[in-house]
Amino acid sequence: MAVSANPESRGQFGSSLGFIMAAAGSAVGLGNIWRFPYLTGENGGGAFVFVYLICVLFIGLPLLFNEIALGRKSGKNPIGAIRDTGGNKFWQLAGVLCVMVCFFVFSYYSVIAGWTVGYIVTEIINIPVNFEEFVQTPLYVIPLTFLFILITILIVLGGISGGIEKAAKFLMPILFIIIIFIAGRSVTLEGAEAGIQYYLNPDFSKINGTVVLQALGQAFFSMSVGWGLMITFGSYLPKDSNIIQSSGWIAGMDTMVALLGGLMVFPALFALLPGKDPAAGPALVFDVLPRVFDAMPGGSIIGALFFLLLMVAALTSTISMLEVPVSYLIDDRKWNRTKATWTVGIAAMLMSVPSALSSIKGNFFAEIRFNFLSNPIEGFFGAMDFIFGTFAVIVICLMLSLYTGWAQKIGKFADELALGSPGFKGIYRTGWVFFIKWVCPIVIILLILNMVGLFGAPQAA
Repeated sequence: MAVSANPESRGQFGSSLGFIMAAAGSAVGLGNIWRFPYLTGENGGGAFVFVYLICVLFIGLPLLFNEIALGRKSGKNPIGAIRDTGGNKFWQLAGVLCVMVCFFVFSYYSVIAGWTVGYIVTEIINIPVNFEEFVQTPLYVIPLTFLFILITILIVLGGISGGIEKAAKFLMPILFIIIIFIAGRSVTLEGAEAGIQYYLNPDFSKINGTVVLQALGQAFFSMSVGWGLMITFGSYLPKDSNIIQSSGWIAGMDTMVALLGGLMVFPALFALLPGKDPAAGPALVFDVLPRVFDAMPGGSIIGALFFLLLMVAALTSTISMLEVPVSYLIDDRKWNRTKATWTVGIAAMLMSVPSALSSIKGNFFAEIRFNFLSNPIEGFFGAMDFIFGTFAVIVICLMLSLYTGWAQKIGKFADELALGSPGFKGIYRTGWVFFIKWVCPIVIILLILNMVGLFGAPQAA
């Protein structure tokens, strides 16, 4: 059955709460749990948090408003949204990039999510796992990746209100309950004070231009701007919904999960495994933390809950990643939801295999080496993550701010934001217009120049 452009047949969120939960879920991901705490600890603790919050407030939120307004005004996927608001082929490239980013990131992100599924089981039955051996065993990793993608497919098949909204309303409260429980247990451990000190003690002497750009980069990825996710979700919003209020809730929930992530990880790590490197990245989550949980009373249950939390965080993100290419096929190719979802989902399964194999030493996909814009790339997974998960996202943010701020009359998007948001006028409206036209493009250009090494060694955000 072909799906028309009628909003009712495309589907709509049944409530503002459903939209907030789904959009916040797309923003909350694995990076909130370990990347944000690590960056905080390494870059001035509470001082970094302060800089990050400023970046969210003055850069992340204006861009979030921008994408949701573009989506709701057009009622279309990222490509259709730009085309139907008057964008030519050049500007539509931003929409094409959105669809590509969501598809490719979905494929490799699901590999990490598959690890969490495996660890839930091993924690419940209390089997020690060697992380290095685990990720180099395709017979474990690939089926787990496929299983996770299948779960994502089944949710997206249910549509907007019947699948994505229901799942978000169920999964997001579970995520908050688990993270609050584990953080509460972590900060009450004997010796936890050292971890809290490492994480939140402000050290303003560490704040420099690079740290600010890292905070800015984290704000981009944490807020899910530049992916087309918020354009797509915005297209399912009724006209009377309050975009400004909803965006505030999304930013607040996302930041809260990130802050709680640090309180969950570092106090337990310092209390139970003093001397361990708190900047160990994925190894911290999958190698060190299981040993932390084993040292706690009832550790296997807490460990299983932790990896369930990671899986839920990943799932709330991949649901929205899958929805972006699916919405394109529904809107522009007139496919029905079933055909679109299964086609993209199965293609993502196939694309996930090279990413899964790139953890195996000596494998072709692990041995890939090249430079991209002066940044050294290692392995297929690393290439996908930098090109699509990092660089393309920043380029999309720049293109979208230039599109609405300069290529189009920005007033029509400000009018869209004002619908359902009676307080969005005067200084607030003027401020948003100023940030989208001037501040956001300039800051994003500086971020891109930093990534390609103009300010020293190339540095991915």
